[in-house]
Amino acid sequence: MRLLVLGGTRFLGRAVVADALDRGWDVTTLHRGVTGAPPAGVRTLVADRTSTADVERALDGGSWDLVVDTWSGSPRIASDAAALLAGRAGAYGFVSSISVYAWGTHVDETSPVVDGDPRADDGEYPALKRGAELGVLAAHPDALLARAGLLLGPHEDIGRLPWWLTRIARGGRVVAPGRPDRPLQYVDARDAARWLLSGLEGGLGGAVDVASSSGHATTRSLLEACVAATGSDAELVWVDEATLAAAGAEPWTQLPCWVPEAGDLAGFFEGDTSRAAATGLVCRPVEDTVADTWRWLTADGAPAQRPDRARHGLPADIEAALLGTP
Repeated sequence: MRLLVLGGTRFLGRAVVADALDRGWDVTTLHRGVTGAPPAGVRTLVADRTSTADVERALDGGSWDLVVDTWSGSPRIASDAAALLAGRAGAYGFVSSISVYAWGTHVDETSPVVDGDPRADDGEYPALKRGAELGVLAAHPDALLARAGLLLGPHEDIGRLPWWLTRIARGGRVVAPGRPDRPLQYVDARDAARWLLSGLEGGLGGAVDVASSSGHATTRSLLEACVAATGSDAELVWVDEATLAAAGAEPWTQLPCWVPEAGDLAGFFEGDTSRAAATGLVCRPVEDTVADTWRWLTADGAPAQRPDRARHGLPADIEAALLGTP
């Protein structure tokens, strides 16, 4: 099987390349050559994704059985790449996001999505991802749109699980947000990669919400796994949602992997992901994801923060106030 990965050097793209190599596939990556190199045995095409002419030059008329695009910026760039590869890919997969849904209405893949422009150069993240979806579909009507949920695992360059692990490794009293048994819904990047490649190989198309079932883990099981993996003496101090809000603690960014159960984000971790499960998604235990991420962090250190994502972590003054320390 000949696979082209547009990207392939960071997080999910890296996991896709690794899984394809494990299958014995012939793997080609196309990227800028500035965020690392793929493993040995991978053919590398270097191109500036923002230049259609440069991408066309690098592709050099090639064709592949499968193509995966992990682009997360301007829809125009994803749309142009998809158009260049029309008729040259047996199956096409695009890594999208559950952010494309009009929030507050999301239940499953049939829920309303935001508007998007496939030729846009900037905008809000949900509209960017939806615009890219539309551009991909214009060139590849049967494309597989992998609408990923919360992505965790080794090589995460967003800073969510790495922040929790680093904070808990320091020990002491640690703010643990909300109800301990609040259900979580996420996917290990390695499990997402395995599902994506198997789906493309099997002819799967359309939109799929790629995440575990709701409650595959909880806030408690995630944070306790961090304590166990790091061997820390950290004490989890559970703080209710009202107290967090009064202190100005922001969900998702300052307290990664957590959102309140009430308000605008109600239902965030309660989507119906039965299509993903029915099409082969198997999610490993949270303890394995956390332990593997900690081993990677301690061996390699955290990667540079992605410039297109907010920095994560609870500010020291808010943490002190919530814990009642000076």
